Amino acid sequence: MLLFRSEQDVDAWCQARGRGRGAAFSLQVGWRLAEAWAQNRLHPNWRERDKAEMEALLQSLGLTGDFWRLP
Repeated sequence: MLLFRSEQDVDAWCQARGRGRGAAFSLQVGWRLAEAWAQNRLHPNWRERDKAEMEALLQSLGLTGDFWRLP
């Protein structure tokens, strides 16, 4: 994971290295994803989310498109 100040910085970094742009999201979205992903992880009754639940979580955060589709 790389952190950038702006979308323009992402584009400049990719262009300078001849790389295609991948998925990008804000730190706020990254934080919300981390919080939701780890929610209740230490609870004795915790269970791993199934694929549909994980996809719903990603979609609820606006993380959509080919990159975010789970196999």
